[in-house]
Amino acid sequence: MAPPRGAGPPGFGDLPACALLLLGYLNFVPSLGRQTSLTTSVLPRAEQSAAYKDFIYFTVSEGNVRNISEVSVEYLCSQPCVVNLEAVVSSEFRSSIPVYKKRWKNEKHLHTSRTQIVHVKFPSIMVYRDDYFLRHPISVSAVVLRAWITHRYSGGAWNVKWEENFLHAVAKNYTLLKAVPPFQRPFKDHQVCLEWNMDYIWNLWANKIPQCPLENDVVALLDFPYASSGENTGIVKKLPRFQNRELEGTRRQRMDYPVFTISLWLYLLHYCKTSLCGILYFVDSSEMYGTPSVFLTEEGHLHIQMHLVKGDDLAVKTKFAIPLKEWFRLDISFNGGQIVVTTSIGQDLESDHNQTISFHEDFYYNDTAGYFMIGGSRYVAGIEGFFGPLRYYRLRSLHPTQIFNPFLEKQLAEQIKLYYEQCAEVREIISVYTSAVPFQKEEQETCHLQNAYLDLQQRYGRPLTCRVFPWEKELKDKHPGLFQALLESETLSVSRSRNESVLEIGGRIFEKAVKRLSGVDGLHQISSVVPLLMDSSCCGYHKASYYLAVFYETGLNVPRDQLQGMLYSLVGGQGRERLSSMNLGYKHYQGVDKYPLDWELSYAYYSNIATKTPLDQHTLQGEQAYVETIRLKDEEILKVQTKEDGDVFMWLKHEATRGNAAAQQRLAQMLFWGQQGVAKNPEAAIEWYAKGALETEDPALIYDYAIVLFKGQGVKKNRRLALELMKKAASKGLHQAVNGLGWYYHKFKKNYTQAAKYWLRAEEMGNPDASYNLGVLYLDGIFPGVPGRNLTLAGEYFQKAAQGGHIEGTLWCSLYYITGNLETFPRDPEKAVVWAKHVAEKNGYLGHVIRKGLNAYLEGSWHEALLYYVLAAETGIEVSQTNLAHICEERPDLAERYLGVNCVWRYYNFSVFQIDAPSFAYLKMGDLYYYGHQNQSRDLELSVQMYAQAALDGDSQGFFNLALLIEEGAIIPHHILDFLEIDSALHPTNISILRELYERCWSHSNEESFSPCSLAWLYLHLRLIWGAILHSALSYFLGTFLLSVLIAGTVQYFQSVSASGSPPVPARVSPDPSTSPVLTPAADASAQDQPAVISNPEPRG
Repeated sequence: MAPPRGAGPPGFGDLPACALLLLGYLNFVPSLGRQTSLTTSVLPRAEQSAAYKDFIYFTVSEGNVRNISEVSVEYLCSQPCVVNLEAVVSSEFRSSIPVYKKRWKNEKHLHTSRTQIVHVKFPSIMVYRDDYFLRHPISVSAVVLRAWITHRYSGGAWNVKWEENFLHAVAKNYTLLKAVPPFQRPFKDHQVCLEWNMDYIWNLWANKIPQCPLENDVVALLDFPYASSGENTGIVKKLPRFQNRELEGTRRQRMDYPVFTISLWLYLLHYCKTSLCGILYFVDSSEMYGTPSVFLTEEGHLHIQMHLVKGDDLAVKTKFAIPLKEWFRLDISFNGGQIVVTTSIGQDLESDHNQTISFHEDFYYNDTAGYFMIGGSRYVAGIEGFFGPLRYYRLRSLHPTQIFNPFLEKQLAEQIKLYYEQCAEVREIISVYTSAVPFQKEEQETCHLQNAYLDLQQRYGRPLTCRVFPWEKELKDKHPGLFQALLESETLSVSRSRNESVLEIGGRIFEKAVKRLSGVDGLHQISSVVPLLMDSSCCGYHKASYYLAVFYETGLNVPRDQLQGMLYSLVGGQGRERLSSMNLGYKHYQGVDKYPLDWELSYAYYSNIATKTPLDQHTLQGEQAYVETIRLKDEEILKVQTKEDGDVFMWLKHEATRGNAAAQQRLAQMLFWGQQGVAKNPEAAIEWYAKGALETEDPALIYDYAIVLFKGQGVKKNRRLALELMKKAASKGLHQAVNGLGWYYHKFKKNYTQAAKYWLRAEEMGNPDASYNLGVLYLDGIFPGVPGRNLTLAGEYFQKAAQGGHIEGTLWCSLYYITGNLETFPRDPEKAVVWAKHVAEKNGYLGHVIRKGLNAYLEGSWHEALLYYVLAAETGIEVSQTNLAHICEERPDLAERYLGVNCVWRYYNFSVFQIDAPSFAYLKMGDLYYYGHQNQSRDLELSVQMYAQAALDGDSQGFFNLALLIEEGAIIPHHILDFLEIDSALHPTNISILRELYERCWSHSNEESFSPCSLAWLYLHLRLIWGAILHSALSYFLGTFLLSVLIAGTVQYFQSVSASGSPPVPARVSPDPSTSPVLTPAADASAQDQPAVISNPEPRG
């Protein structure tokens, strides 16, 4: 085991650690006095002469490392000897590297001091700066020049290896040379001329000094509280190598001498129910536990496990147990073979326990060759409780007082502690009640027995008194709903443990609360229901916890309280409530509602539900329904929703009775999975499966009934009949049946060759189940003819199955993406979350909530519909978010009255950040950004982005809205045009962009007749034609002509008007009218002074 770094003598405190290691290797204690810069002797020369006949020392002309350093070696041999000279260097990645060796014999000149001049030549990469030829010079931390003498006849022969030769030294000496930093070294003259272009390129960056990135060894593995439910899921964290070469070099050097510190906050509800529960442990690339691995035992002790350099594992258990139901900080520091474990209680960090453990073995520690797990995994279950902030110091061993790991969410931590303290009181009340009720009822029955002895006892003895509960009035006033529920509850189920009885009471209280919420004015009852839900939550019935979380987070008829919402979400997630875990996963995935964005934390919650989803689907119990994508805007889909007495169901039943195979299969599917509004009824579904399989030749029905018989789902198992039906369906070419035959030979016959044969055939037919099954064969290492496991091929088959919609295949792919342990699946936490979320949203318990909301909407029960769609929308499922926004648009009065959030804005905004958001949601958000909405000001840029996304999804309205924005003078950014694949070079003007947008709008329109897009396109072209006409030469001539005609006509019009309005003037008689000019009023200036002419002149004679 290597010694601690920096533990050398005080005189060498400034030397690099690797040099101190080398000095220890020399097996020599140097003088601590200051030596000259040229020589570092082992002992004073007087002591050498007195103690030894043989001696050696040397003088270096310069103390710095040069290309060729001249060394003067003076030595004396008392016997034929071999003189050895060696230069050893240490870099940031390796230590004790010999770079120069020289030896010579001395057989004749004995007992005489001799001097030998040696020219030590060092490698160019540690002497010169980088240039065109020396691309990667090394930074040397220590250079040791050492020399020694060995006698030829005492183990120091010429052909002995250097290491063995050194062990037989009779005299030795060393000196340290000063290494020159890379950028202070001279350039080497290579005596070579570069071509002008290469020389120019080199000089562009030759004198640039690179800077090491600023980096810290502290890693925040967790900042926000994590609710650990004690199951086989947890947080995956993978650490990269340091970018800083110095830090990375230190990390590599300490792989066999770990120096690090772990600090984490914990709140434990129970000790481990199995042998070990995961707290924090490292899983290496071979899927084996590494250093460090910290677990919790059944007794509450810590189990700390390390991986040794020699390949074994070593574990130790602490002497003390860690506290329950109390926040405490656990600090574990490693310093080589010494481990210090400390627990500190509360926010004030009062010291609780401290233990130091020492080992002599060398631990292997490489924190980048694998991943860390916080909580559970597929190898071990996690603890039951909460994780707080977790800090990991990768290169430092710290005392608890040196650790900085504050609890940032202090209020939330206090609320968690307060919740369990208050719930302890509620659970105690129920425990006393459940233990006393049977006894009380027995006494009451005894009191009513008619017996002579009892009559005498009642007359002369002490009267019987029935047991009274030891509850004070204050306690009853504090929990009125709880006591009322206890009094109204019927006899509890027999043979129940204390926890089961408490849970049963919690379920009854919850049912009472839900009954109130399902009324006509259910939302109005929320304030009175909240105390009941709190009591139910304390009983461990965490559906109530999720209801409370949603009420407080959305302000659903209660004051909005984000802190209380977080509390009940975490409590529900810890209590294994599926909707609570999905809510936590969604909030951390998007980073909304003050939850930090953390994909690894989101994956921990989503993977928990995703793992349960296939198990829930094969369980015929519980309140489950098939998750269907039904949008309230789609009238056609709403029309086919039915119930057992609905027209659609009755018609299907009629057709199925007549022998219609398609109707039989659809009817069986609806009943088996609870689809299309029909209640789940597996027994009735199996009857239709059997009827269709035995009466028709439909291969799908035959296959479905065979699976039911194989698994015994709602019917007695019949493997023989199931195999016959499966073969019959496979003979008809049904790929599911071919895969089923492979499953039969794998599960029941253990004939992997036959199973692989059928699966390969089904996989060629496009069956995703077969792809998954082939992946399992490769994963387990049992594929015929292939020795050992092949994880790469297994991953490829899992990915192919996932692309086909296979749930388990999707889960494996998400696991590979979050761990990054498979080369074909590079680590991608976001993609891992997306895949796990996709599976989790198929969970039947979520489907049940969605179905209740849909049924309430179809029945016109607006309060109940709003309630259940809020519950579903907060889990992050997109279809419920858009449906809830639609309800809020239909009934804005309900939304404004009962919801404490802007319903339309919140849920349309949530939906557009989903993977498969509908185009109408983008259009709606585009409108909200365009017009502004309540506290949201107008934002044209975001509006353009929303319309562009809708257009990209093929919605003609998106193209139309973008065109209207351009018509109004808006400018579409170039990145949006690139997003729409509109080339700016081909469409440089707004007119050309408009034409392109209207053409795409027309092409994407579903209307056969004229649509707004086609009319807008036609109007645009008419405007273009008219503009072209107005700007041509012909139009200029025609316009001038028409203008002249218009002016002339106007003048003539005014003349006629003025003539009709003044008295008529007679014309003069002229013998030659052709030569007489027309006399106009303006020309007859002399006539203005003449008397007026009478209107009716008399004719002359």
